[in-house]
Amino acid sequence: QVQLVESGGGLVQAGGSLRLSCAASGRTFSNYHMGWFRQAPGKEREFVAAITSSEGSTVYADSAKGRFTISRDNAKNTVYLQMNSLKLEDTAVYYCAADRTIATILRGRTNAMDYWGKGTLVTVSS
Repeated sequence: QVQLVESGGGLVQAGGSLRLSCAASGRTFSNYHMGWFRQAPGKEREFVAAITSSEGSTVYADSAKGRFTISRDNAKNTVYLQMNSLKLEDTAVYYCAADRTIATILRGRTNAMDYWGKGTLVTVSS
């Protein structure tokens, strides 16, 4: 069993930065691939970034490339999302996800995900 708790969301001006954290409980965190998703009002949840369990390989949505960086610290059971150059369209609830299969995360199979956090709200203002 893994519980995920996101933090670090808030209100930021366009062009600013935020770092989201996702703290995981349980001793098997290092066995899970991790991902960040987001859901804007009236839209479906969408993939943002993923990081593999052991090698730490990363994958980004086109909207995140060059601006966001996902990382993980297995010793702290935490995954991060550094978000720079934020835009108005980045406003959303950001969710952390964990799955033993990287394809589940990369394909955005939200209904099949092993674990979800409850989300943290990011609001980008002009």
